[in-house]
Amino acid sequence: MVYNKLVEFRNRAQNGFSQIDVQLKRRYDLIPNLVESAKGYLKHERETLEAVISARNSAAEMLSKLSGNLSDVTAASALSVAEGALGSAMGNLQIAVEAYPDLKASANMMQLNEELTTTENKIAFSRQAYNDSINQYNTYRQSFPPIIFAGMFGHGSDMAFLSFAEGEKLQQAPEVSF
Repeated sequence: MVYNKLVEFRNRAQNGFSQIDVQLKRRYDLIPNLVESAKGYLKHERETLEAVISARNSAAEMLSKLSGNLSDVTAASALSVAEGALGSAMGNLQIAVEAYPDLKASANMMQLNEELTTTENKIAFSRQAYNDSINQYNTYRQSFPPIIFAGMFGHGSDMAFLSFAEGEKLQQAPEVSF
């Protein structure tokens, strides 16, 4: 029974992470579209656009590393830092876009903004569900009698929580208003 419960909780956590993975990949796919839409208007903001793409690529790479091992606290921390950099870059993009009223009124930019906002909300919800499942797994694994058997059953370490706000207040979804 202990083994089955450990497997159940681990699978819930892995499913929770896969939901985050889907939403983050969706956001990573939206960002190049956003940048392409803004390029024509933001000719003088090349550094800002490049910073957004660079931060997006870094976050995608860190997500891939964590996907391989949910117990890797270093990878979870690296993803947190990369997501913080992406949020900051997206904030800088928002500031640049504010200076271009025609861009803000573009139907394409408005649609991308809506999709990005929806995706950010889904990421926050998925992260909360994931961390809840990690808490349930770790608590059960650390309790008695499962702690006696966990290592023997291949559940020797806690899974890492995922926080995109490392050491700061909870990160808000990057505001991209057009």
